[in-house]
Amino acid sequence: MFYLGIDQHGMQLTIDLGDEAGDLVMHLQVKTEPKALTKFLMELQKLAAPHGGYLAVVEVCGFNDYLLALLKQHGCIQAIVVQPEKRDKKKTDRRDARHLRETLWVNRLRILKRQRVSGLRIVRPANAQDNASRQLTMLRTRMIRLRTSAINKVRGILRKSNLQHFCPTKGIQTKRAVAWLRQLELGDIDRLEMDIHLDRWKLYNDKLQLVNARIKEIQRQHDNAAILITIPGLSDYGSLAIGSRIGAHEDFPRAASLACFWGLTPGSNSSGNKIRNGQITKEGSPLVRHILAQAVLHVLRKDAWMRSWYQKIKRRRGSNIARVAVMRRLATIIWSMLKYKVPYVVGGPEELRKVIKSQQILSQEATVVSSI
Repeated sequence: MFYLGIDQHGMQLTIDLGDEAGDLVMHLQVKTEPKALTKFLMELQKLAAPHGGYLAVVEVCGFNDYLLALLKQHGCIQAIVVQPEKRDKKKTDRRDARHLRETLWVNRLRILKRQRVSGLRIVRPANAQDNASRQLTMLRTRMIRLRTSAINKVRGILRKSNLQHFCPTKGIQTKRAVAWLRQLELGDIDRLEMDIHLDRWKLYNDKLQLVNARIKEIQRQHDNAAILITIPGLSDYGSLAIGSRIGAHEDFPRAASLACFWGLTPGSNSSGNKIRNGQITKEGSPLVRHILAQAVLHVLRKDAWMRSWYQKIKRRRGSNIARVAVMRRLATIIWSMLKYKVPYVVGGPEELRKVIKSQQILSQEATVVSSI
């Protein structure tokens, strides 16, 4: 079998191909132009066929979706996507491709068995539904930021001449205030800039309605999101954003694995008898952590057991650490919800276990009835 390391760039790929003995077979650069890339992969498929095909390894990149689909079409047995953990001080495209290929060759048996590889963060590409959901929720996030930027620019123009005190309403995000902003007398350049930002503001508002409608449509068809929306504080957007960034819960052997995946567990720098636990690692999706942080406020209002647990930690460690602890607990609850297909249960772990047990009993009874 051959082993292929690919260092990706927008205009070219650096290819490093090795054989079963670990020796270099080929090293070259290939343009990402579709015809040139397809021609190379067809030649590679013919070259590797007598040796049982080839495995490929690539780093996370915006080009991944296209490249992975093309590799699959041209005889790649398995393509592994990895997340680089640290940057080499002697970095070149050639060295990166060689390092990827050698890492793949050394760990080939464990990778084929889907076993964990120490020091290598393997990324499992999402399916088509999750990919579309991630793109849509990130689009909404970016549009919210752009709209906020436009609103802040409007505020800046008002503050420039101290005109904010003459606004007919308390804030500027009302129809009456916007009408006033349209008629406000300003200097020529200020008036031009104000009109541009008001038009941007209106554009993002209109397009956000379309995006929200699409999110609501897709959320109803997403299995994970349909369960997660029962968590207090999660909307169609929040449940779809989190649900699409989990994938299959089977990829996480324990509830704590999901919390670790989202970077909600403390880092560690321990040696011998010295144990040093630091801040949370913040690995994984920042968007998921942001949504969970917002959901905490609603969960604490509606779940008395969680509120009591939060207050105990708050008295000992402070409110910030207590909120992060609730976020981590929410992550473990989400794992249980998805594994056992149950909604959010108010009342803590004991109540959740009761619901899971009753769900399992009902499932067993249904199986018995169907077999009769």
